[in-house]
This record gives sequence, C-alpha cells and structure tokens, in this order.
Amino acid sequence: MHNDKHFSALKFITCGSVDDGKSTLIGRLLVDTKAVLQDHLAGVQRSGETDLALLTDGLSAEREQGITIDVAYRYFNTEARKFIIGDAPGHEQYTRNMVTAASSADAAVVLVDAIKLDWANPALQLLPQTRRHALLVNLLRVPSIVFAINKLDAVADPALAYQNIAGALEKFAQEAGIRITAMVPISALKGWNVVDTDNHGQSDWCGYTGPSLLSILEDLPVTPAETDVAFSFPVQWVEKFHDSGVTTQGRRVFWGRVATGSIAPGQTLQVFPSGQTAVVSQVLSATRQPQNKAAGHSAGIVLDREVDVSRGDWLLAEKSAFFGAPESQRELSTTIAWMDDEPLLAGRLYWALHGHRWVKVKVQRVVHRLNVNTLAEEEATELAPNAIGHVILALQEPLMTLPFARSRVLGAMVLVDTATHKTSGAVLVN
Repeated sequence: MHNDKHFSALKFITCGSVDDGKSTLIGRLLVDTKAVLQDHLAGVQRSGETDLALLTDGLSAEREQGITIDVAYRYFNTEARKFIIGDAPGHEQYTRNMVTAASSADAAVVLVDAIKLDWANPALQLLPQTRRHALLVNLLRVPSIVFAINKLDAVADPALAYQNIAGALEKFAQEAGIRITAMVPISALKGWNVVDTDNHGQSDWCGYTGPSLLSILEDLPVTPAETDVAFSFPVQWVEKFHDSGVTTQGRRVFWGRVATGSIAPGQTLQVFPSGQTAVVSQVLSATRQPQNKAAGHSAGIVLDREVDVSRGDWLLAEKSAFFGAPESQRELSTTIAWMDDEPLLAGRLYWALHGHRWVKVKVQRVVHRLNVNTLAEEEATELAPNAIGHVILALQEPLMTLPFARSRVLGAMVLVDTATHKTSGAVLVN
C-alpha cells in the first residue's frame, strides 16, 4: 500500500544539454515500461535498431533539427504509479519553455552527459547548461532534483567517471544551495539503471548499488499542497443561481481552485480588492456536493450574503498572515526569467497576470542579472532573452502576493506584452 502522497501521479521534467540523451531516456522509459505499442515501435526502426529518440521527438521541426524545441508531455505508468513527463528543451534559446515546464513539476531529472566532460579529472568543470538547468529548477522550487549521469557505457573507466562527475555535482550543489535528492549512473541507450538494475549482469556497474532511476521516481513525493498558508482563492468564474428564493445565502457561486490553505462553511472571508467580508455558507465540489476543500482542489464557494465579486478577485482568509495593508504591495522586488525576444528595459509597461487578475505594471529598474554559470550577480540595465535577473516592478493596482519561497501560487505571475500579447516573463516574488 502506498502513501497517498506517493500514489498520485508524479509530474517530472527532464532537462539537460542538446544531445545529452533526454529523448533517448524518455524513449527508454516508455519502451521498458511497455507504454509504447508494437506498431509505434516498428515505425521508429533504423537499420534494425529502435531509435528511441525518434519516439519522443514528435514535432517535425525537431526531427529536422535533431533538437527538442517545445515542451512535450508524455504519459506512462507502472504498477506502482502514474507519470507525466515534461520533455523540456536543452537549448539556451529555449530556456523559456523549460521555465514553463518546471513551474508546476514535482521533480526534475537533470541529465549529465559523461562523454562531454573531462571525466578522468577529479577537478572537472560541469557544462554551463547543467549548471543553468539545476539553478533554474532550484529557483522554481521544484521539490526533488535527481541527477542522471548518462552515457557511462561509452567511457573507458565508468566507475572513475561516475565518481568524478558525482563529486563535481556535489561541490556545485553545495555552492549553489541545491539539495540533491538522488544521483544515478545510467546508459539510456542500453537501458542500464533506467528501469532495471540488472545491466547485463553488472549489478554494481560504476560501483553503484542503489535503485534504478524509475525506482527513485516511483518513491518521490508529489509537491505538497500549500495548506500551511492562510486560505486564498482566485475567482475564475461567477455563476448565478436561478433559484433565488434562498435568503440565507448570496445568489451566486464563485468557482475556482483553492490556491492556499483550506475552506469550510462558517469561515469569514475578505474579498480583495474591495475589502468586503462575508461568511462561507457552502463549499461545493465540481459535482455540486457539499465538501470542504484544501489547496490544489477546485471548489465552488457560496457566501452568506450578496457581495460584489467578479472574475480576477480573490477570496482571502480574514486578517490572514499575508493580508497586510495592500499599499505595501504596489512595488514588488522580483526575480524574472525573461522570455521575450525584446529585452526587458526600465520604463516599459506590461500586463501582469496573478491568479486570474490582470494589472498593469511598470519596470522600475533592473537591479542585476544572474550569471547562470557562476551564480554571480552582475550589473545590468536590461535583461536579454532567456536571462534571469532581479527586477523592481511598480504596480498600477495592489496585488496580494507572498514571496515565492513561501507560496508557489501566490508568489508567481507572468508578464504579458501589451501590444503583441506574448508571454514575456515569468515572475517570482522575492
């Protein structure tokens, strides 16, 4: 019997440099867990061998370029668990796609290609891409980070290579404040330590006797719902009751997903931004059954009286921990992963989307840019595409936020270009 937290589907992303073997690894997981049909396998044969990478590089543009551009989601399951894989691009110019995939992931598998490293050298340098991806998933608070050291079947001394690369990863993680959940030597091509640990009879291949990558993933917890934070609920849809004969409650249901905390009838809520208060008279499930709801679940909330609430408003626990004077939220210190082709400059205006609320924001100033290879904060006046930096934003109207370190929901928003409507940046509140 599994714990509840392990029993639900695990959403994980794979990240690594171009040609590190991500597509091959995902292909291997799909084939060895029998998630791929035989006729599909027949279609990706290359001179008698199954080309695992072709299974996953679905976009024709990717097949032509031999790289993964978009985030593709794959589904497979074992007897123990269901999985959703987000295959995020490795190219630096697609950092934006990786940010998208990582922001909701429970775990990240960072692939490290042994062949590209000076593996015989105990003081070897990791690739900038490996550092960038590990830093990004850590910045985005992906709860579990697993390093899979790939292609160790192709080096002369796999045990030495694994030892040196693992040492370099541990040193880097310590400097960067990253907690490594697990580290595993693999050959995605041969399937060693991916699903099974038999490895053609070499059970202690690379001197490693731990679990396979799949066993590690089967045991990882899903992201805990933010139930330790006071209740918050972004209103997505307002539904009017047709039967308005009931006078003990308001005539509308507010639908959305509980962002933080939990909700039950009898709680007093405050509406943001209007500040009105009301008591919860009913909490409904999607099938309209009365049911208390916690963070991460959708709910319909009926209040005890008519209050003015529309899409984009928030229902919040009264006088909760983060309900300070809204004035203080007019200026936000943020970390931004910039995704637009146009650089981020001080003075520019954007739309910010927080929950379902749209607010105009102005870039006050770019404080610094994060050097993804050294973690140093560098002087900067703009953020180029795919750069990450510390930026002060001024909001036209206040927002109810928490630091991203406390809430992945309340501490995140996106910036949207007012003219092109393109998503320009992922914002984490500091």
